[in-house]
Amino acid sequence: MLGPVLLAAARSDRIRRVVAAAPVTRPVVDRFVAGERLDESMAAVRALAARGMDVTLDFLGEDITDPAEALRTRDAYLRLAASLKDLGLGTRTEMSVKLSAFGQALTGGHDLALRNVTPVVEAAAEAGTTVTLDMEDHTTVDSTLAILRTLRERFPQTGAVLQSYLFRTEDDCRELAGAGSRVRLVKGAYKEPATVAFQDKREVDRAYVRCLKILMAGQGYPMIGSHDPRMVAIAQDLAHRSGRKPADYEFQMLFGIREAEQRRLVEEGHRMRVYVPYGTDWYGYFMRRLAERPANLTFFLRSLATRG
Repeated sequence: MLGPVLLAAARSDRIRRVVAAAPVTRPVVDRFVAGERLDESMAAVRALAARGMDVTLDFLGEDITDPAEALRTRDAYLRLAASLKDLGLGTRTEMSVKLSAFGQALTGGHDLALRNVTPVVEAAAEAGTTVTLDMEDHTTVDSTLAILRTLRERFPQTGAVLQSYLFRTEDDCRELAGAGSRVRLVKGAYKEPATVAFQDKREVDRAYVRCLKILMAGQGYPMIGSHDPRMVAIAQDLAHRSGRKPADYEFQMLFGIREAEQRRLVEEGHRMRVYVPYGTDWYGYFMRRLAERPANLTFFLRSLATRG
């Protein structure tokens, strides 16, 4: 299985240098990343909004090694929030953040990440939008959910991501299925040990459906983060059974993946939000996209062969 190999490669500096130096890499990355600059991401937002889609923006960066990098991430998101406010895009666009980019893994990282992300959440509220806390590997879950609870005391619209492949996630879904809660449910894209996560795809899928049932039956706002046609169909059925209207949930898919399906859902009257990453630190994100779907890896390898 190439997936685990690619996930391991996502944290390898040596492989990062090789991939980044390959001439063909940049055009392929452009399929999944909106650009390196803020203005490029705004162009993507406007284009998607014109097609009836909402957006969540992610300034790429994770696994930082010093507090100065965390401050740079904070400042990048503050610039993003200011741009959304100036352009009046807050009603169509939210922001996704990885707390590791705010210093979560450093010494005293929990408090550091909370301190750095709070002004970003404040700025998002001023821009008429909100923030969703991306979930990373299983060692970060408790800290991330604790930060979520703190932020929701002042900003109850702050969202979180839960990953169905973790054994604990059904319980986390029950905890976060209450009124006002916003949860993006995904399958999970990190290499996790068998002690904490399902390893078999069928088990992950079954867990996803169980979690989705909990969220749809609850009083919160489910965000279905999946490109899997089966999961999309199951989510539609569960929403109907739960008496949810299209405004009571949304679908989320990644920039550059299953674009025809994104358009189809919009045409059927569903709310579709596209996860749009931008920035120069694209490597880890790019490798996880290759690991998630064989079609992505095939696309990359075909491009390499064609260039060769």
